[in-house]
Amino acid sequence: MAKIYPSKPFLLLFYGYPGAGKTYFARQFCENVQAAHLQADRIRGELFESPRYDKQENDIVTQLMDYMTEEFLSAGLSVAYDVNALRSGQRRALFDMAYRNHTTPVLVWFQMDPDTAFARNQKRDRRRADDKYAAQWDRSTFEQVVGHMQNPKQGENFAVVSGKHLFNMQQSAVVSKLRELGVMTSDEAASRTIKPGMVNLVPNNVGRVDMTRRNIRIR
Repeated sequence: MAKIYPSKPFLLLFYGYPGAGKTYFARQFCENVQAAHLQADRIRGELFESPRYDKQENDIVTQLMDYMTEEFLSAGLSVAYDVNALRSGQRRALFDMAYRNHTTPVLVWFQMDPDTAFARNQKRDRRRADDKYAAQWDRSTFEQVVGHMQNPKQGENFAVVSGKHLFNMQQSAVVSKLRELGVMTSDEAASRTIKPGMVNLVPNNVGRVDMTRRNIRIR
């Protein structure tokens, strides 16, 4: 498949149960499409040797994700914002960031029954790249996460994919949505956009961070 180059930058957001395949899709998608994959779980794992998933830690990860996303969007680079955008207010803030940077936001909604998603979550294998940093929830925590989820409503710009479908089918649906919005073409010509290399993720005064783990390579 030819490399896909967006004609305009976009911000891709993700929504779905833990274990629905969001990170796997985001990584594969960014291998085929010119976009930066920003993975919150990886950032957390790189910064904190033993993640606690408490409010302070969550705030630091969100601050870094938002900082990098705004930098990339302002430079004209598309971003796959790999966080489960659980709540409508969270998505609204990210949509506003995209519009502020003249970027088209799209939410990818992974639909799957909760039992299958939970079973997948329990089978995470730390030897796999997509599972290395992901949280593995017990049933109680999984249900708490699900209980905080707010489904997208009419007016939110989203594409629906099945978490049980193969990646190629999922990508086709998302690419179709992006083309419909006029932000993507299949252009095999060389692009002048520079992909991000090493990014210093830790601005000053962000709290509890292991300063020996500052740099993450974003692919």
